[in-house]
Amino acid sequence: MRPAPDHDRRGSVTERGIWAARGGAGDRLLVLLHGMGANAAVWERLLPFIERSWNGRWLAPDLRGHGRSVREGPYGIGVHAADVAALIEAEAPGPITLVGHSFGGAVAALVASGWFGPRVREVAAFGVKIEWTEAETARAGEMARRPAPVFATRAEATERYLRISGLAGLAASASATAVAGVIDADGGFQVAMDPRAYGAVGPSVAGLLRLAAAPLRLAAGERDPMTTLDQMRRVDPAAQIFEGAGHNAHWETPDQVWAFISGGTR
Repeated sequence: MRPAPDHDRRGSVTERGIWAARGGAGDRLLVLLHGMGANAAVWERLLPFIERSWNGRWLAPDLRGHGRSVREGPYGIGVHAADVAALIEAEAPGPITLVGHSFGGAVAALVASGWFGPRVREVAAFGVKIEWTEAETARAGEMARRPAPVFATRAEATERYLRISGLAGLAASASATAVAGVIDADGGFQVAMDPRAYGAVGPSVAGLLRLAAAPLRLAAGERDPMTTLDQMRRVDPAAQIFEGAGHNAHWETPDQVWAFISGGTR
C-alpha cells in the first residue's frame, strides 16, 4: 500500500511515522491539529492568513492513522498527544500555540496538560464535540471494527473521504486535502484513514479539555451540528460563534477562524 501523493514539499515524516508540513521562521510555534477523518491539507484555506500574519513557525501534522502518517495503532488519544509532543520537542520551539479542530482540539488540550513534555502557551480549539451519547460512542466503536473498504476508482474513494471528513460540497475533488485523503490499495483505492482510529472515541471530552494547563479558548460555527454554545461555555465561559459557518469553519470562514486564533496570540 502506497501513501497518498505528497503535494506539499515542505512535508516530511518523523521517526514515529508522523508526516507534517511546516513553514515560517522564528521562535514562536503554531501547531495545527486536524479533526478525525481529515488530514493536514484541510488547513489550506487558513494557511494564507497564517503566512501573511503569523510571526513565527507553523507545523501541521497528519495524525497517526490519517493522511500520509503511519497506519499503525494504538490510536488512543494519549498516543496522538505523545506523537504531537514528540513533533513539537523536535522543533525546539519558543512559545507554543496549539490550534485544534474537532478531535484535534481534544488532542491539543491533552498535549497542553504538560504530561507529555511541551509547555504550551495557549490552546484555541473549535468545532469540538463535547457531549457524546452512548449510542454515538457505540457507533464509533463499530466503525473502528470494520475493515477499510477498497474502491475501484479514485473518484469513489475521494467522494467517501470528503463525506467522512465533512468536506462534501465544500472542497473540490482535486483540492490538496482531497488528494491527500486517498491512498492506493491493492487493486483499487482507500480513504487515507485507518478505521481503527475511530477507537479513540470514549474518554470524556469535557474532562480532556479541562486538563489543559494553558489557557484554552473554544469556538464553533453557528451551524455546527457537533456542539452548541451552551456546551462550550460550560468549559470556556467566553466561547464564541463563527457566523455563517458549519463544522469546518476553517474551510468555510477562514478569516473568522484566524481572527479567533490570532486574538489570543499577541
